[in-house]
Amino acid sequence: MPSRARDRLVTSHALEIYLSRAVMSSMKQQMRLRKKLFTAHGIDKDGKNAMISMGFQALLLLLSKAHIRRTGCLTHTRKLALTEETMDAWMSLFGLNDANIALLERELNVRISMRGSELAVTGEDLETEMTVLVIEKLLGMIRSGDQVDSMRIRYAVALAREGKADSIDELLRTVVAVTHRGKQIRAKTLGQQQYVEAIREHDLTFAVGPAGTGKTYLAMAMAVMALKNREVERIVLTRPAVEAGEKLGFLPGDLTQKVDPYLRPLYDALYDFMGVDAYQKMLDRGTVEVAPLAYMRGRTLSDSFIILDEAQNTTSEQMKMFLTRFGFHSKVVVTGDITQTDLPYGRRSGLQEALDILRDIPEIGMIRLTGKDVVRHELVQKIVEAYAAYQEAENESSEKN
Repeated sequence: MPSRARDRLVTSHALEIYLSRAVMSSMKQQMRLRKKLFTAHGIDKDGKNAMISMGFQALLLLLSKAHIRRTGCLTHTRKLALTEETMDAWMSLFGLNDANIALLERELNVRISMRGSELAVTGEDLETEMTVLVIEKLLGMIRSGDQVDSMRIRYAVALAREGKADSIDELLRTVVAVTHRGKQIRAKTLGQQQYVEAIREHDLTFAVGPAGTGKTYLAMAMAVMALKNREVERIVLTRPAVEAGEKLGFLPGDLTQKVDPYLRPLYDALYDFMGVDAYQKMLDRGTVEVAPLAYMRGRTLSDSFIILDEAQNTTSEQMKMFLTRFGFHSKVVVTGDITQTDLPYGRRSGLQEALDILRDIPEIGMIRLTGKDVVRHELVQKIVEAYAAYQEAENESSEKN
Protein backbone atom coordinates (compact mmCIF):
# COMPACT_ATOMS: atom_id res chain seq x y z
CA MET A 1 0.00 0.00 0.00
CA PRO A 2 1.40 3.41 -0.94
CA SER A 3 2.56 5.57 1.96
CA ARG A 4 0.02 8.37 1.29
CA ALA A 5 -2.90 5.92 1.13
CA ARG A 6 -1.71 4.27 4.37
CA ASP A 7 -1.63 7.66 6.10
CA ARG A 8 -5.11 8.40 4.84
CA LEU A 9 -6.39 5.07 6.20
CA VAL A 10 -4.66 5.56 9.56
CA THR A 11 -6.10 9.05 9.84
CA SER A 12 -9.59 7.83 8.98
CA HIS A 13 -9.38 5.01 11.54
CA ALA A 14 -8.09 7.29 14.29
CA LEU A 15 -10.73 9.86 13.52
CA GLU A 16 -13.44 7.24 13.80
CA ILE A 17 -12.22 6.19 17.24
CA TYR A 18 -11.87 9.66 18.70
CA LEU A 19 -15.03 11.08 17.19
CA SER A 20 -17.01 8.22 18.72
CA ARG A 21 -15.65 9.21 22.12
CA ALA A 22 -16.24 12.98 21.58
CA VAL A 23 -14.24 13.87 24.65
CA MET A 24 -13.24 17.40 23.72
CA SER A 25 -14.30 20.30 25.95
CA SER A 26 -11.71 22.96 25.09
CA MET A 27 -9.21 24.06 22.47
CA LYS A 28 -6.45 22.66 24.68
CA GLN A 29 -7.96 19.17 24.49
CA GLN A 30 -8.18 19.53 20.73
CA MET A 31 -4.43 20.10 20.63
CA ARG A 32 -3.87 17.06 22.85
CA LEU A 33 -6.00 14.97 20.52
CA ARG A 34 -4.03 16.10 17.48
CA LYS A 35 -0.80 15.04 19.21
CA LYS A 36 -2.31 11.70 20.21
CA LEU A 37 -3.36 11.01 16.62
CA PHE A 38 0.22 11.53 15.44
CA THR A 39 1.98 9.70 18.27
CA ALA A 40 -0.32 6.67 18.62
CA HIS A 41 -0.01 5.76 14.94
CA GLY A 42 3.64 6.62 14.45
CA ILE A 43 3.09 9.27 11.80
CA ASP A 44 6.41 11.03 11.24
CA LYS A 45 7.03 14.61 10.19
CA ASP A 46 6.57 13.80 6.52
CA GLY A 47 3.39 11.92 7.35
CA LYS A 48 2.08 14.95 9.21
CA ASN A 49 2.80 17.17 6.26
CA ALA A 50 1.15 14.69 3.94
CA MET A 51 -1.93 14.52 6.15
CA ILE A 52 -2.18 18.31 6.28
CA SER A 53 -1.88 18.50 2.50
CA MET A 54 -4.55 15.78 2.10
CA GLY A 55 -7.15 17.50 4.23
CA PHE A 56 -6.06 17.98 7.80
CA GLN A 57 -8.28 21.07 7.93
CA ALA A 58 -11.25 18.84 7.14
CA LEU A 59 -10.25 16.61 10.07
CA LEU A 60 -10.18 19.58 12.45
CA LEU A 61 -13.56 20.73 11.13
CA LEU A 62 -15.07 17.34 11.87
CA LEU A 63 -13.53 17.35 15.34
CA SER A 64 -15.08 20.76 16.00
CA LYS A 65 -18.47 19.57 14.76
CA ALA A 66 -18.32 16.60 17.12
CA HIS A 67 -17.69 18.99 20.01
CA ILE A 68 -20.53 21.29 18.92
CA ARG A 69 -22.93 18.32 18.83
CA ARG A 70 -22.00 17.52 22.42
CA THR A 71 -21.78 20.98 24.01
CA GLY A 72 -23.43 23.38 21.58
CA CYS A 73 -20.23 25.38 20.92
CA LEU A 74 -16.63 25.73 21.98
CA THR A 75 -16.46 27.10 25.52
CA HIS A 76 -15.08 30.57 26.02
CA THR A 77 -14.13 32.39 29.23
CA ARG A 78 -14.09 36.13 29.87
CA LYS A 79 -12.70 37.60 33.10
CA LEU A 80 -13.82 40.83 34.74
CA ALA A 81 -11.64 42.50 37.34
CA LEU A 82 -13.13 43.30 40.77
CA THR A 83 -11.49 46.32 42.37
CA GLU A 84 -11.98 47.84 45.79
CA GLU A 85 -13.56 50.93 44.21
CA THR A 86 -16.22 48.88 42.41
CA MET A 87 -16.87 46.32 45.15
CA ASP A 88 -20.10 47.96 46.38
CA ALA A 89 -21.55 47.94 42.86
CA TRP A 90 -20.57 44.30 42.40
CA MET A 91 -22.20 43.31 45.70
CA SER A 92 -25.43 45.03 44.63
CA LEU A 93 -25.27 43.24 41.31
CA PHE A 94 -24.86 39.81 42.95
CA GLY A 95 -28.08 40.25 44.92
CA LEU A 96 -29.25 38.33 47.98
CA ASN A 97 -27.56 34.92 48.06
CA ASP A 98 -26.20 35.63 44.55
CA ALA A 99 -29.74 35.41 43.16
CA ASN A 100 -29.02 37.86 40.33
CA ILE A 101 -25.96 35.92 39.22
CA ALA A 102 -27.97 32.70 39.20
CA LEU A 103 -30.62 34.43 37.07
CA LEU A 104 -27.99 35.59 34.57
CA GLU A 105 -26.65 32.05 34.34
CA ARG A 106 -30.12 30.67 33.59
CA GLU A 107 -31.09 33.39 31.12
CA LEU A 108 -27.85 33.27 29.12
CA ASN A 109 -26.78 29.66 29.64
CA VAL A 110 -23.36 30.53 31.06
CA ARG A 111 -21.39 29.74 34.20
CA ILE A 112 -20.29 32.65 36.40
CA SER A 113 -17.75 32.10 39.16
CA MET A 114 -15.28 33.97 41.33
CA ARG A 115 -11.59 33.37 40.73
CA GLY A 116 -9.58 35.41 43.18
CA SER A 117 -10.19 39.06 42.39
CA GLU A 118 -11.84 38.26 39.06
CA LEU A 119 -15.30 37.25 37.91
CA ALA A 120 -15.10 34.52 35.28
CA VAL A 121 -17.89 34.08 32.72
CA THR A 122 -17.73 30.78 30.84
CA GLY A 123 -19.99 29.56 28.05
CA GLU A 124 -20.53 29.75 24.33
CA ASP A 125 -18.72 32.59 22.59
CA LEU A 126 -21.83 34.61 21.79
CA GLU A 127 -23.52 34.05 25.14
CA THR A 128 -20.33 34.84 27.06
CA GLU A 129 -19.82 38.15 25.28
CA MET A 130 -23.50 38.99 25.72
CA THR A 131 -23.29 38.23 29.45
CA VAL A 132 -20.27 40.52 29.87
CA LEU A 133 -22.14 43.26 28.02
CA VAL A 134 -25.25 42.86 30.19
CA ILE A 135 -23.15 42.88 33.38
CA GLU A 136 -21.46 46.12 32.32
CA LYS A 137 -24.84 47.75 31.61
CA LEU A 138 -26.27 46.55 34.94
CA LEU A 139 -23.26 47.98 36.78
CA GLY A 140 -23.95 51.27 35.02
CA MET A 141 -27.52 51.20 36.34
CA ILE A 142 -26.28 50.59 39.87
CA ARG A 143 -23.75 53.45 39.70
CA SER A 144 -26.52 55.80 38.54
CA GLY A 145 -28.55 54.96 41.65
CA ASP A 146 -31.02 52.46 40.15
CA GLN A 147 -31.85 49.18 41.80
CA VAL A 148 -31.23 45.99 39.85
CA ASP A 149 -33.85 43.29 40.27
CA SER A 150 -34.94 40.25 38.28
CA MET A 151 -37.17 42.33 36.00
CA ARG A 152 -34.40 44.77 35.12
CA ILE A 153 -32.02 41.87 34.47
CA ARG A 154 -34.46 40.08 32.16
CA TYR A 155 -35.16 43.32 30.31
CA ALA A 156 -31.43 44.01 29.86
CA VAL A 157 -30.93 40.48 28.54
CA ALA A 158 -33.84 40.92 26.10
CA LEU A 159 -32.35 44.18 24.81
CA ALA A 160 -28.94 42.54 24.40
CA ARG A 161 -30.47 39.71 22.37
CA GLU A 162 -32.16 42.26 20.12
CA GLY A 163 -28.89 44.12 19.65
CA LYS A 164 -30.17 47.14 21.60
CA ALA A 165 -27.99 46.94 24.70
CA ASP A 166 -26.51 50.40 24.06
CA SER A 167 -29.99 51.91 24.46
CA ILE A 168 -29.65 51.19 28.19
CA ASP A 169 -27.03 53.97 28.37
CA GLU A 170 -29.51 56.39 26.84
CA LEU A 171 -32.12 55.39 29.43
CA LEU A 172 -29.63 56.11 32.20
CA ARG A 173 -28.75 59.53 30.79
CA THR A 174 -32.36 60.74 30.51
CA VAL A 175 -33.78 62.14 33.76
CA VAL A 176 -37.53 62.72 33.50
CA ALA A 177 -38.06 64.38 36.88
CA VAL A 178 -36.76 64.66 40.43
CA THR A 179 -38.94 63.90 43.46
CA HIS A 180 -39.11 66.20 46.47
CA ARG A 181 -36.67 63.84 48.20
CA GLY A 182 -34.12 64.29 45.39
CA LYS A 183 -34.64 60.91 43.72
CA GLN A 184 -34.13 61.00 39.96
CA ILE A 185 -36.93 59.45 37.90
CA ARG A 186 -35.91 57.83 34.62
CA ALA A 187 -37.70 55.85 31.97
CA LYS A 188 -36.98 52.20 32.70
CA THR A 189 -37.86 50.73 29.30
CA LEU A 190 -37.63 51.81 25.68
CA GLY A 191 -41.41 51.99 25.54
CA GLN A 192 -41.45 54.39 28.48
CA GLN A 193 -38.75 56.49 26.84
CA GLN A 194 -40.81 56.75 23.65
CA TYR A 195 -43.78 57.77 25.80
CA VAL A 196 -41.82 60.58 27.47
CA GLU A 197 -40.52 61.81 24.11
CA ALA A 198 -44.05 61.75 22.67
CA ILE A 199 -45.29 63.98 25.51
CA ARG A 200 -42.45 66.44 24.85
CA GLU A 201 -43.13 66.57 21.12
CA HIS A 202 -46.94 66.61 21.01
CA ASP A 203 -49.66 68.76 22.55
CA LEU A 204 -51.94 65.71 22.76
CA THR A 205 -50.63 62.24 23.59
CA PHE A 206 -52.48 58.95 24.07
CA ALA A 207 -50.77 56.24 26.12
CA VAL A 208 -52.40 52.82 26.09
CA GLY A 209 -51.01 49.83 27.91
CA PRO A 210 -51.46 47.32 30.72
CA ALA A 211 -51.29 48.06 34.42
CA GLY A 212 -47.84 48.78 35.84
CA THR A 213 -46.29 50.37 32.75
CA GLY A 214 -45.95 53.81 34.38
CA LYS A 215 -48.52 55.60 32.22
CA THR A 216 -49.92 57.82 35.00
CA TYR A 217 -46.69 58.19 36.98
CA LEU A 218 -44.59 59.37 34.03
CA ALA A 219 -47.32 61.74 32.86
CA MET A 220 -47.39 63.19 36.37
CA ALA A 221 -43.61 63.54 36.35
CA MET A 222 -43.72 65.45 33.08
CA ALA A 223 -46.52 67.68 34.41
CA VAL A 224 -44.61 68.59 37.58
CA MET A 225 -41.44 69.36 35.59
CA ALA A 226 -43.43 71.53 33.16
CA LEU A 227 -44.85 73.45 36.14
CA LYS A 228 -41.43 73.90 37.76
CA ASN A 229 -39.96 75.09 34.44
CA ARG A 230 -42.86 77.58 34.09
CA GLU A 231 -43.96 76.00 30.83
CA VAL A 232 -47.53 75.85 32.23
CA GLU A 233 -49.34 77.69 35.00
CA ARG A 234 -51.27 74.80 36.49
CA ILE A 235 -51.84 71.06 36.49
CA VAL A 236 -55.31 69.60 35.98
CA LEU A 237 -55.86 65.95 36.83
CA THR A 238 -59.08 64.14 36.05
CA ARG A 239 -60.54 60.68 35.66
CA PRO A 240 -64.06 59.29 35.25
CA ALA A 241 -65.74 58.36 38.56
CA VAL A 242 -66.62 54.77 37.69
CA GLU A 243 -66.66 51.87 40.16
CA ALA A 244 -64.45 48.92 39.28
CA GLY A 245 -67.16 46.35 38.71
CA GLU A 246 -69.08 46.92 41.96
CA LYS A 247 -71.59 49.43 43.25
CA LEU A 248 -70.35 51.44 46.21
CA GLY A 249 -73.66 53.18 46.81
CA PHE A 250 -74.00 56.63 48.37
CA LEU A 251 -70.77 58.15 49.62
CA PRO A 252 -71.00 60.67 52.50
CA GLY A 253 -69.27 64.05 52.67
CA ASP A 254 -68.74 67.00 50.35
CA LEU A 255 -67.70 66.79 46.70
CA THR A 256 -64.01 66.33 47.48
CA GLN A 257 -64.71 63.49 49.91
CA LYS A 258 -67.06 61.80 47.44
CA VAL A 259 -64.55 61.72 44.59
CA ASP A 260 -61.41 61.15 46.68
CA PRO A 261 -61.57 57.32 46.40
CA TYR A 262 -61.52 57.54 42.61
CA LEU A 263 -58.68 60.07 42.47
CA ARG A 264 -56.44 58.56 45.15
CA PRO A 265 -53.83 57.21 42.67
CA LEU A 266 -53.34 60.72 41.32
CA TYR A 267 -52.87 62.11 44.83
CA ASP A 268 -50.27 59.46 45.59
CA ALA A 269 -48.19 60.39 42.56
CA LEU A 270 -48.39 64.11 43.38
CA TYR A 271 -47.30 63.49 46.97
CA ASP A 272 -44.28 61.62 45.64
CA PHE A 273 -43.14 64.50 43.44
CA MET A 274 -44.17 67.51 45.52
CA GLY A 275 -44.51 66.38 49.10
CA VAL A 276 -47.75 66.70 51.06
CA ASP A 277 -47.20 70.27 52.26
CA ALA A 278 -46.23 71.68 48.85
CA TYR A 279 -49.13 69.85 47.23
CA GLN A 280 -51.62 71.29 49.73
CA LYS A 281 -50.33 74.84 49.14
CA MET A 282 -50.62 74.46 45.37
CA LEU A 283 -54.09 72.97 45.76
CA ASP A 284 -55.21 75.95 47.86
CA ARG A 285 -53.83 78.40 45.26
CA GLY A 286 -55.46 76.53 42.39
CA THR A 287 -52.12 75.65 40.83
CA VAL A 288 -53.07 71.99 41.07
CA GLU A 289 -56.63 70.87 40.43
CA VAL A 290 -57.97 67.35 40.84
CA ALA A 291 -61.55 66.81 39.67
CA PRO A 292 -63.84 64.14 38.20
CA LEU A 293 -64.30 64.21 34.44
CA ALA A 294 -67.94 65.26 34.73
CA TYR A 295 -66.84 68.72 35.92
CA MET A 296 -64.79 69.45 32.78
CA ARG A 297 -67.77 70.35 30.59
CA GLY A 298 -67.99 74.00 29.53
CA ARG A 299 -64.39 74.83 30.48
CA THR A 300 -61.43 75.99 28.40
CA LEU A 301 -58.10 75.06 29.94
CA SER A 302 -55.24 77.24 28.70
CA ASP A 303 -51.62 77.26 29.93
CA SER A 304 -52.29 73.93 31.63
CA PHE A 305 -50.93 70.42 31.74
CA ILE A 306 -54.01 68.18 31.71
CA ILE A 307 -53.98 64.45 32.45
CA LEU A 308 -56.98 62.20 31.87
CA ASP A 309 -56.38 58.94 33.70
CA GLU A 310 -58.33 55.65 33.36
CA ALA A 311 -59.67 56.92 30.03
CA GLN A 312 -60.90 53.45 29.07
CA ASN A 313 -63.89 54.17 31.36
CA THR A 314 -64.99 57.22 29.39
CA THR A 315 -67.97 57.08 27.08
CA SER A 316 -67.81 58.36 23.52
CA GLU A 317 -69.55 61.58 24.57
CA GLN A 318 -67.24 62.16 27.54
CA MET A 319 -64.08 61.64 25.46
CA LYS A 320 -65.22 64.08 22.77
CA MET A 321 -66.12 66.62 25.45
CA PHE A 322 -62.74 66.28 27.15
CA LEU A 323 -60.63 66.48 23.98
CA THR A 324 -62.23 69.81 23.08
CA ARG A 325 -61.45 71.42 26.47
CA PHE A 326 -57.79 72.36 26.16
CA GLY A 327 -56.85 75.80 24.95
CA PHE A 328 -53.67 77.62 23.95
CA HIS A 329 -50.26 76.65 25.39
CA SER A 330 -51.69 73.52 26.99
CA LYS A 331 -50.55 69.93 26.90
CA VAL A 332 -52.88 66.94 27.27
CA VAL A 333 -52.04 63.33 28.13
CA VAL A 334 -54.70 60.61 27.97
CA THR A 335 -53.87 57.27 29.61
CA GLY A 336 -55.76 54.01 29.87
CA ASP A 337 -55.87 50.26 29.49
CA ILE A 338 -58.51 49.21 26.98
CA THR A 339 -58.49 45.65 28.38
CA GLN A 340 -59.78 46.81 31.80
CA THR A 341 -62.91 48.82 31.10
CA ASP A 342 -65.57 49.15 33.81
CA LEU A 343 -68.28 50.44 31.50
CA PRO A 344 -71.60 48.55 31.27
CA TYR A 345 -71.48 45.44 29.09
CA GLY A 346 -71.79 46.27 25.40
CA ARG A 347 -70.81 49.94 25.84
CA ARG A 348 -67.81 50.87 23.69
CA SER A 349 -64.96 52.69 25.37
CA GLY A 350 -64.46 56.31 24.38
CA LEU A 351 -60.71 55.72 24.47
CA GLN A 352 -60.84 52.95 21.88
CA GLU A 353 -63.09 55.03 19.67
CA ALA A 354 -60.79 58.06 19.92
CA LEU A 355 -57.77 55.93 18.97
CA ASP A 356 -59.59 54.72 15.86
CA ILE A 357 -60.86 58.15 14.84
CA LEU A 358 -57.69 60.17 15.48
CA ARG A 359 -54.99 57.72 14.42
CA ASP A 360 -54.24 59.49 11.11
CA ILE A 361 -53.57 62.91 12.67
CA PRO A 362 -49.75 63.29 12.81
CA GLU A 363 -49.86 66.04 15.45
CA ILE A 364 -51.28 63.56 17.98
CA GLY A 365 -48.89 61.17 19.69
CA MET A 366 -50.06 57.59 20.23
CA ILE A 367 -47.97 55.21 22.32
CA ARG A 368 -48.83 51.57 22.97
CA LEU A 369 -46.99 50.07 25.92
CA THR A 370 -46.80 46.29 26.33
CA GLY A 371 -46.03 43.68 28.95
CA LYS A 372 -42.31 44.35 28.37
CA ASP A 373 -42.82 47.81 29.88
CA VAL A 374 -44.34 46.58 33.16
CA VAL A 375 -42.22 47.83 36.07
CA ARG A 376 -44.17 46.39 38.99
CA HIS A 377 -43.71 42.96 40.54
CA GLU A 378 -42.49 40.48 37.90
CA LEU A 379 -45.68 38.45 38.41
CA VAL A 380 -47.67 41.39 37.03
CA GLN A 381 -45.82 41.05 33.73
CA LYS A 382 -46.59 37.32 33.58
CA ILE A 383 -50.26 37.95 34.44
CA VAL A 384 -50.56 40.60 31.73
CA GLU A 385 -48.98 38.30 29.15
CA ALA A 386 -51.22 35.38 30.18
CA TYR A 387 -54.39 37.47 29.86
CA ALA A 388 -53.21 38.84 26.50
CA ALA A 389 -52.60 35.32 25.19
CA TYR A 390 -55.99 34.18 26.47
CA GLN A 391 -57.77 37.14 24.85
CA GLU A 392 -56.00 36.50 21.56
CA ALA A 393 -57.07 32.86 21.61
CA GLU A 394 -60.66 33.90 22.39
CA ASN A 395 -60.67 36.35 19.48
CA GLU A 396 -59.33 33.71 17.07
CA SER A 397 -61.96 31.23 18.27
CA SER A 398 -64.81 33.73 17.79
CA GLU A 399 -63.57 34.60 14.29
CA LYS A 400 -63.59 30.94 13.28
CA ASN A 401 -67.13 30.50 14.57
